[in-house]
Amino acid sequence: MMTIEPLKASQIDEMVQKRVNTLFTQLNATLKQRPLREIFEQGNDVFIVCCRDKDEIIGIASMAIYTVISGYKGMVEDVVVDSAYRGKGIGRKLMEKLLQEARQKNLDEVLLFTGHHRTPAINLYQSLGFALKDSGLYTLKLTEAP
Repeated sequence: MMTIEPLKASQIDEMVQKRVNTLFTQLNATLKQRPLREIFEQGNDVFIVCCRDKDEIIGIASMAIYTVISGYKGMVEDVVVDSAYRGKGIGRKLMEKLLQEARQKNLDEVLLFTGHHRTPAINLYQSLGFALKDSGLYTLKLTEAP
């Protein structure tokens, strides 16, 4: 039976960390990952949801929450479903859980970035009401993640 639930810091152990590492590698094998315990450090406002099939984590999504002059915002990051489970609506359920949290926190706006080649992801995001913003994203790498 599959469940969608928040991932809590108290649930992080070696097995959870290993499974999340494996999932994230399917999303982007070239990026170095930060440990989950670091993500849950005090002062880092992030909401992570996972999909479990029995005890196995088969999908994750996260939303960083922050306040700036232009509003109280959420930034969706690291949405990935195990390749063996794709096409079953799990990504939608993960996103819906993030959006439910965004509404409960009264966020003004939820943002996300995705590659132009990720057609299934783009279709999902558009079906949830996301629209492409008329702006450019620039990046400057200051350090390599550990």
